[in-house]
Amino acid sequence: MNAFAIRGLTKRYDGFALDSVTLELPEGCILGLIGENGAGKTTTIKTALNIIKKDGGEAEIFGQKVEGDIASLKEDIGIVLGEPGLSGCLTGEEVARIMEGIFARWDNAEFRRLADELDLPLTKKYKELSQGNRMKLGIAVALSHGAKLLILDEPTNGLDPVVRDKVMEILMDFTREENHSVLISSHIVSDLEKVCDYIAFLHNGKLMLCEEKDALMEEYGVLHCKREDFEAIDPAAVVGSSDSIYGVSAVVRRDAVPEGWELSPVSLEDLFVVMVKEA
Repeated sequence: MNAFAIRGLTKRYDGFALDSVTLELPEGCILGLIGENGAGKTTTIKTALNIIKKDGGEAEIFGQKVEGDIASLKEDIGIVLGEPGLSGCLTGEEVARIMEGIFARWDNAEFRRLADELDLPLTKKYKELSQGNRMKLGIAVALSHGAKLLILDEPTNGLDPVVRDKVMEILMDFTREENHSVLISSHIVSDLEKVCDYIAFLHNGKLMLCEEKDALMEEYGVLHCKREDFEAIDPAAVVGSSDSIYGVSAVVRRDAVPEGWELSPVSLEDLFVVMVKEA
């Protein structure tokens, strides 16, 4: 069963269009939605959740079509979309007391454990928190009410590398429960490469691919060779290439390269950058 799915999702603005995006997140997995700033990641998520009115397509959460507001699904979904919309006069402790009255499965002990793990000051007012600590608060809330699906839009914005790594560990722990799933968007590809089971590339409102991460790693590789050797390769095998004084470095499809040629693993970031350049 899919925890989350969108099919043919379309949204048009002057100068930008989300163009019939289709992707699926199987239960128990983490899907990373990768795209540069302005690629349409936030539009995709907000349109799928009916926060923004769509022009076409549909979205489903746990097999239920998303129509109208998603209040009926609030217990099962933890959402972080940019900075949490909390009153500036509330402390983290006061936020927890409010959430206890909103969510039937609110776990105050879990909230405090996460706050401690993320080094989040609970006695400071929201308006006094840094951008990074505001994001930590949103993440802690999303993970503390028994949600089965997390939908996180750029949740590591404003966080230093050490805390970003900690957040990725927390998400991996969350999905150890087989019915727990995560959709996470980011332009920081290295974060998602560590934790995701599935990867989707979004560029200028168009979905370039959506595949299992391991399958992508098996499908593509990096070739380093002399120019004359590179020119002997079938052009259809090459996703993108660059020249240097040392020769050619190219991202290629492994099954289209002559047998016996040595290939290095490709990073998701290199693959994304090359595909965007060639788009």
